[in-house]
Amino acid sequence: MANICRASRKDFRDAVVEAREAQEGWSSRSAFNRGQILYRMGEMLESRRQAFVDTLVEVAGYDREQAEAEVDVAIDRLVWYAGWTDKFAQVFGTVNPVASSHFDFSVPEPSGVVAAFCPGNAPLLGLVSCMAPVIAPGNAVILIVENEAPTIALDLAEVLDTSDLPGGVVNILTGHRTELREHVGGHRDVDAILSVGASTEERTVLEEEGAESVTRMEFRPDRSPADWRADDSQSPYWITPFVEFKTTWHPVGR
Repeated sequence: MANICRASRKDFRDAVVEAREAQEGWSSRSAFNRGQILYRMGEMLESRRQAFVDTLVEVAGYDREQAEAEVDVAIDRLVWYAGWTDKFAQVFGTVNPVASSHFDFSVPEPSGVVAAFCPGNAPLLGLVSCMAPVIAPGNAVILIVENEAPTIALDLAEVLDTSDLPGGVVNILTGHRTELREHVGGHRDVDAILSVGASTEERTVLEEEGAESVTRMEFRPDRSPADWRADDSQSPYWITPFVEFKTTWHPVGR
């Protein structure tokens, strides 16, 4: 059907540059505006629902009922995380009790640039389930896609391009994770790494390469397509690994 590019080290480095340039502007938008854009992403995906269903059937080997279920849940998941953009800070932030005459606030802020090794299963829903909780709090992301239907990720890129999402916030690279993991782990301008379905060898490589720059690591098991559709594949706790909690002290004045 197509020749899919195998991203190189240079492609990844260029993607990090684009993500870093975009991240500050994305995080400075209001949480409500980020929610509007994620909601718009869901709308644009819904407008191409039938095309994605057909692709999942023809390329990924789904039957039509499974394909329709995956696309519908992917749409709902974007809308679900859109609703959390302006709520997770209230849920996870706090006013801390202190013994001195100060106000003490802990608030979540985005980590920055996140690299994500995406699932091998559920080529649409797995991708959305990794992307949405990373960008919701204001991060930029590089999605590394290796599965049997990588054209679906490229189709999703077209959806993002028409959804008011600023350029550079989401970057998609297709290729072999074994060729990229060392470069990803050792890149000093990557703030966090998400790896879904990592082998023991991959986890070791990422942890060793990322140790020097203290890159935050989040490892999750891959799931079957049916499990990716389950409710426990979405959670506000999937947002928290990609935020930093900053504490501010303010004197109590008269």
